[in-house]
Amino acid sequence: MQDINIAMIGGGFMGKAHSLAYAAMPMFFWPAPARPVKKILVDVTDELARSAADRYAWEGSSSSWRDVVNDPSIDVIDIATPNNLHAEIAIAAAEAGKHIICEKPLTPTAEEAGRMYEAAKKAGIVTAVAFNYRRTPAVALAKKYIDEGAIGKILNFRGTYLQDWSADPNSPLSWRFQKKVAGSGAVGDIGSHVVDLARYLVGEIAEVTSVVSTFIPDRPLQSGGLDALGGSSKSDGPRGPVDVDDEAMSLVRFRGGAVGSIEATRNAWGRNNYITFEIHGTEGSIFFNYENRDELQVAFKGDAADRRGFRTVYTGPNTPYGESLWPIPALGIGYGETKIIEAHDFLKAVVEGGTVSPNFADGYQAALVDDAILESGRTGQWVAVPDATAVLASDG
Repeated sequence: MQDINIAMIGGGFMGKAHSLAYAAMPMFFWPAPARPVKKILVDVTDELARSAADRYAWEGSSSSWRDVVNDPSIDVIDIATPNNLHAEIAIAAAEAGKHIICEKPLTPTAEEAGRMYEAAKKAGIVTAVAFNYRRTPAVALAKKYIDEGAIGKILNFRGTYLQDWSADPNSPLSWRFQKKVAGSGAVGDIGSHVVDLARYLVGEIAEVTSVVSTFIPDRPLQSGGLDALGGSSKSDGPRGPVDVDDEAMSLVRFRGGAVGSIEATRNAWGRNNYITFEIHGTEGSIFFNYENRDELQVAFKGDAADRRGFRTVYTGPNTPYGESLWPIPALGIGYGETKIIEAHDFLKAVVEGGTVSPNFADGYQAALVDDAILESGRTGQWVAVPDATAVLASDG
């Protein structure tokens, strides 16, 4: 089994998720495509890097991502930093010939995402964007049904990502509320996941019209460097301005003729990680709720009239990824399993010299959708979503 030496840049929430995935992947997928070796963890200071490396069982630590990117012993660069650092690190890693997996959204703007994609394409490396929710087995099962034609021609997609961790106006002003770091708010942070699911299940989005809102104009300044999300302690101290969106609601038209809607908010009291989609086709419908992620709701036109309605299919050994996860249906799929599957698929492509999706091309196309949503929110008009390949061709 080939060793793949990994350097991870960023030791926060996503650093923990990725570290778990590398450690557990060979336990689930055996024989594994490669043995992930957690060589170096990078954070902003030596102290933070050492602390995270010890906690997540990395062999070494560093506060210089540039030194690590140019280390000839490193095969893979894993980018788990705030959004504004993605492009600089990824382009340097691509020029150094490293394979790259990067957290979402790919960058704060589509222009930067395009530069990342071009650098990776020129280098001929394997890339991945961590839109891990499409690797939930129930989502992969929905894709299987769609590809088999079980629900016929798709007519409508309705997708949501609703959270409440920032609904309290006294939750701190983390980097996720600062445009210079995050690029956008709910659109890039969580709406991009729904965009990815829409593209994965239905196809490319042609145009959007949106309402984009900011409800809380300022928040208490954050103390400390960690981004604790919903676990953050509340404060009544000095406040700073919020210059990103709290919520976006969009109508969308797909290139294939389907219509739909995408909604993302971090201000929905009572919703924790409420990712849902409902897809209607000419032969049936599919519904998924991530908070019940072992389940896929299905209804088919061909069902007898006295049996017609949604029924539950539980994921397990006979559904996508099931042979490598747990031996009994509905035994329990968590966030960690989606990251384990993601690590497997990415490292398999690295070893075999193939490709994996979503990659930087997908991340760039998703960024073009995100930018269109934000532009429509500013103008109140329908905004066409460019095709990523056409944009790059015109630029070149």
